[in-house]
Amino acid sequence: MKYIVSYSHPSNHYIDIQVEAEVNGSEKLNFQLPAWRPGRYELGNFAKNIQKLSAFDENGKSLSIRKTTKDSWEVKCLGNSKVVLRYNYFANELNAGSTFLDSKQLYMNPLNCLMYELDRTLDKCELHLKLAADYKVAIALPKSEQHVFTAESFDELADSPFIASASLQHHSFKLSGTLFHLWFQGEFKPDWKLLEKDFIGFTQPQIELFGDFPTEEYHYLFQILPHSAYHGVEHSASTVIALGPSYNVLKKDGRYEDLLGVSSHELFHTWNVKRIRPIEMVPYDFAKENYSKLGYLSEGATTWYGDLTLYRGKVFGDAAFFRTFNQILERHYNNPGALNMSVADSSFDTWLDGYVLGVPNRKASIYTEGALNTFMLDVEIRKGSKGKNSFDDVLKSFYNNYYKKGKGISESDYKAEIEKFAEGDLTAYFDNYINGARDYTAQLEAALEFFGLGMKRLPSPVFYEAYLGVKLLENKVAMVFPNSPAEHGGISVNDEIVIVNGLKINNDLSEWLEYFKDAPISMGAFDQHGSAKRIMVNLTDDFYFSKYEVSWNAELTPFQEVNRKAWRGF
Repeated sequence: MKYIVSYSHPSNHYIDIQVEAEVNGSEKLNFQLPAWRPGRYELGNFAKNIQKLSAFDENGKSLSIRKTTKDSWEVKCLGNSKVVLRYNYFANELNAGSTFLDSKQLYMNPLNCLMYELDRTLDKCELHLKLAADYKVAIALPKSEQHVFTAESFDELADSPFIASASLQHHSFKLSGTLFHLWFQGEFKPDWKLLEKDFIGFTQPQIELFGDFPTEEYHYLFQILPHSAYHGVEHSASTVIALGPSYNVLKKDGRYEDLLGVSSHELFHTWNVKRIRPIEMVPYDFAKENYSKLGYLSEGATTWYGDLTLYRGKVFGDAAFFRTFNQILERHYNNPGALNMSVADSSFDTWLDGYVLGVPNRKASIYTEGALNTFMLDVEIRKGSKGKNSFDDVLKSFYNNYYKKGKGISESDYKAEIEKFAEGDLTAYFDNYINGARDYTAQLEAALEFFGLGMKRLPSPVFYEAYLGVKLLENKVAMVFPNSPAEHGGISVNDEIVIVNGLKINNDLSEWLEYFKDAPISMGAFDQHGSAKRIMVNLTDDFYFSKYEVSWNAELTPFQEVNRKAWRGF
């Protein structure tokens, strides 16, 4: 398969793509545009971005082409030696998983826009980029000549995003035999010495955990944006990370912790999900949903270990690590859906409603619940094995005994490996917290106590979140906490609260609610259809949306001190 990518008018954001496939005596060829992309377990509907599509033979003669599904096409080609597809793709979205073209760069996630022939996914591929001579290309594929790259299969090509630009900034360093590349596109003033020190800091404990790094080179592709952004997508030998605003990225009190956090998270995916993969995704089927309940391993364990390896590498101290831990706790406890749908079922249902809130309080987050379960199961393993084993051993076993032997992970494999290293039966745990939606509090507090940690629950610093029980988005109600004054008073999602006790609200709902908190409160609102409604509430000292603080106990027992050192990898 040969792919030729070009463009003529970057301001219109259309990329021109040519795909060439040998016929090899076939009567027809079936071409598929991926329906989704790994790293985001929902349908992408990328075909909506194609404006024009035609098929030709080796002599440029038109061939019959028929659309067979929303993102697949059939070309009749009996008697021809080659099929050439020509189409264009609208590329005007810039995030870590998208494709984008303007006068400054061509940025492509091949899974958005490159078709493949259904029977040729294992064939070698060539990628030819028609670019200005001064354009550099940040990509994990080997280069055969200027702006020409090769892949062993479509899967490798699809998993190799690239940024092509004359303004790319580049730095590299070597660690444990792997060459790591840092590529930055956008307005950015890099501090290479700081970046290299901290990236080595979290990379080293990840390599030590698994025993090796699976590729000879690894590429960080950063899109640094002028506005607020935070997004990362993993690939086998690279990651794309979008972060902004530019002026805040390297500030210690700005987004620098976010830069390190997302980079460590995506690097950990190099092992966990790109290689340690749910059995349902071995291999990926890009044409349809790949349902799996193991999101708590793929994303949850990665969320936990991304932060933990920053801690183990001393890039994060106690304060920074506890900030990330507090965020995980707050996301868990401020999502009532965690008590309605298990993390396993929520993983399966990402394909239904993606990564948006969906209907109120419906489901859990595979990132948040998966991270907390990784932490709690780590403690169960350490307790059961009397300190001999940890969750580290589970991950190493998945890497060495499953991935390296060509096997995916099933739900039963996950449970069996956990129980093997915990040296005991954990069916009740799985029934309650993995496949069930039981309240985590008692289990969490016991896990924290094992390391000499405590957890404090405090009201959200936003008064209306804490005591009324709502979250707002653009002045409209986005969430209503169950059994809160808001729910009892009849406040609904998408209501816009405009009056409190006869006074107009001007982005000061918290101030007026706190002012009137000791008396019945009458509020006026408009529902999502524009109809007026009156709401009566009584506030109490009870609070609903919360914040959490994790900290060390004042004194640690010798047992807790040993556990703490082992946990931190000291």
